[in-house]
Amino acid sequence: MSTESSSPLFRASDFSRGALQVVERLQHEGFDAFVVGGAVRDLLLGKQPKDFDVATSANPEQIKDCFRNARIVGRRFQIVHVRSGGEIIEVTTFRRGHDVSHSGQDAKSSQSGRLLRDNVYGTLDEDARRRDLTINALYYDTETHTLIDQLGGRTDIEAGIVRIIGDPADRYREDPVRMLRVIRFGARLQFKLESKTETAISETRSLLRDIPSARLFDEWLKLFMNGFSAPTFALLRAHEVLIPLMGNGVCDALIRTSAEHLQSLALRNTDQRVADGRPVTPAFLLAALYWPATEHRASALAEEGEPTIQAMHSSGQQIAHDVCQHLAIPKRFSLAMRDIWDLQPRLERRQPKKVKDLLAHRWFRAAFDLRLLREETEALGSDCSAFWTLQQQQFPELVGSARSRHDDHRKGRSRPQRRNQSK
Repeated sequence: MSTESSSPLFRASDFSRGALQVVERLQHEGFDAFVVGGAVRDLLLGKQPKDFDVATSANPEQIKDCFRNARIVGRRFQIVHVRSGGEIIEVTTFRRGHDVSHSGQDAKSSQSGRLLRDNVYGTLDEDARRRDLTINALYYDTETHTLIDQLGGRTDIEAGIVRIIGDPADRYREDPVRMLRVIRFGARLQFKLESKTETAISETRSLLRDIPSARLFDEWLKLFMNGFSAPTFALLRAHEVLIPLMGNGVCDALIRTSAEHLQSLALRNTDQRVADGRPVTPAFLLAALYWPATEHRASALAEEGEPTIQAMHSSGQQIAHDVCQHLAIPKRFSLAMRDIWDLQPRLERRQPKKVKDLLAHRWFRAAFDLRLLREETEALGSDCSAFWTLQQQQFPELVGSARSRHDDHRKGRSRPQRRNQSK
């Protein structure tokens, strides 16, 4: 155990006001409480955290009793969301090993070892060992300015290493999504994977097929929508995790140089948009990554006699259906993918009577961007993009002005926003 308190590592201003208030209140009520995990890691790396989590000795009900604006969420592992000002602080109770029996607590695992529920509470020492990575098992007391590092996380940060806590294969069996987290942090932080942490992936990657498709899509968003999708894709491919995550449609395309080039460009462009602070949508990146498979199937259907536009539509339906067997892509994105694909042959036709309708299509700009990538990688020539560039200059007010099919379907309905956890 390493405890450092000789001089403050961080300033109070490095932490959000909400995090400081939550720690102070819990400690005032007699509980241990620390800022934990990704926020501490990022501060040690000299980065400003996007959000802050707190770990405490208080159980969920006790946490809730301490705060007026708090609610317990989750079944597999209960946490408490404490609203402080405009932010939500995620507060977790110290956990212990799920194989240790403890009266009144709930832990359950599947036959393969995957944890189904994990609400077994314990001490700070036990909590540190139950976390996934050493670099995330860091606790900071904002009142005493003490860093608690049980497992050498700071040393691994300084060495640039991602290391699973405990036996990697066992930890992956408990929760196969940990493989994706290991790869995500390796790509995001540009850290090396510790040897045992890396080799155990090949033993257990097939277990990702048992993970619910909705949870896999949530993980996909964290992997690909945070500005480091290109190195993440490369690591997923190197460790043969792409197929259990996204199916054969993405990987089959990699045997063709032009398809691989298009996917690589789409990933790099998405990362650049994130770096520039511009908006990104999963629909475009998904459409680009699966475009080679969609185009290949559409070509086969066209050879069988199906008209070009209908072949693309049928192919899009089939590919989207196949993809959703792996990733529970929300309809607003899966319909958008199909629209982006459907627009490709329509853009190629350049029919004067259809120009304004196509310009007004909500996903015109995304379809046009995909066309640009195709021209760069498929030797299509630039006549089509030049034509549509001119049309956009002539009718800028039309671009993307129409509602999509899914907007019509959802008219009058709203969906609460989920917190995007990227720690």
